[in-house]
Amino acid sequence: MSWQPVPGVRLAAASAGLYAGERLDLAVLELAPGTESAGVFTTNRFCAAPVEVAREHLEAASPRLLLINAGCANAGLGEQGLEDTRLCCEAAAQAFSVEPHEILPFSTGVIGQRLDVGKIQAQMPQLQATLSAEGWLEASQAILTTDTRSKLEGRQVKGAGKNLHVTGMAKGAGMICPDMATMLAFVATDLAVDAAVLEQVLERALEHSFHAITVEGDTSTNDACILLATGASGVKLADLEDSEVEAWEQAVFEVCETLAKAIVRDAEGATRFITIEVEQAATPEQAQAVARAVAHSPLVKTAAFAGDPNWGRILAAVGRSVGELSRMDQVGIRLDDVQVVTGGAVAENYREEQGGMVMARDEFTIRVDLGLGESQVRLYTSDLSYDYVKINAEYRT
Repeated sequence: MSWQPVPGVRLAAASAGLYAGERLDLAVLELAPGTESAGVFTTNRFCAAPVEVAREHLEAASPRLLLINAGCANAGLGEQGLEDTRLCCEAAAQAFSVEPHEILPFSTGVIGQRLDVGKIQAQMPQLQATLSAEGWLEASQAILTTDTRSKLEGRQVKGAGKNLHVTGMAKGAGMICPDMATMLAFVATDLAVDAAVLEQVLERALEHSFHAITVEGDTSTNDACILLATGASGVKLADLEDSEVEAWEQAVFEVCETLAKAIVRDAEGATRFITIEVEQAATPEQAQAVARAVAHSPLVKTAAFAGDPNWGRILAAVGRSVGELSRMDQVGIRLDDVQVVTGGAVAENYREEQGGMVMARDEFTIRVDLGLGESQVRLYTSDLSYDYVKINAEYRT
């Protein structure tokens, strides 16, 4: 975990009692005036109240404050959820001397449970009084649900003779699936960047990070990823050399990718980090369909948990994902660099113990070659363990 404060961002966290005990469950990010932003939200049609309000507020004004609570998703509550979200924004606006529509609200936790607005309102004075540029770690802890650890990452690059910062935090461990994965992520930089450019950078960053992870295939009601540019460095994007722009954008990509991988490594009950690589697909859509079929297969995932190189499960998942476009006699499968399947059948020199050695590792790659074209994709996923079932069976108890 490597990170630095971002000029133009101050943070604070508190325990509002949304969880039992004293754990942190409420955070704010105060943003410098003029901060530009870009946001991407869940594709779940039944999105949570804070997602609806955050979208409205993003269209109305540049954000001055992010308000994030854990312990309650504030989803599935109709007009009551919207009213509660707006009440929280009004309380925060008064405490931080901003307008309600300049606040982006975010919630994560149990769906269908009403948000305790009073507990959140009561913490506003403390949050305002404890704002700090160094508050990233505490804020990253306050947004967690079933996560076992914080996800916090940063990069520093040179631009126009100054140090430019990119720091981000994320939460997520279960209900993870691309477009968006069920998670919250907030990334900030002190470079001055127009919102339109931020949107383009965020779109490119997501492709190989938060859109490339999955745990079990469920997409939540509350997902959001926000990229912020405070401009507090005094350096504008136009001031940078082309190589400096590339370095800054690469820093954004690396922060997003590191946070995304951290979500998979912290997946509920996970014991393996698995990369799925699909090559020589006919189309990008086909490559994505194959990767997701393998990554979401309970049989592939439980075999991975057992360290069992049951390649037939992988082959079956590939076959049901691509339909008439697929010819089994063109398919190849590798576990890391071990050739398991060639031409749709077990490779002549393959030995079971070779595959077993790969799948016993904490991290390994399943490579699928379709032999149909030039499209490829990479996806990150986890195994499916006893603990995943236990965690989710006991989630509300």
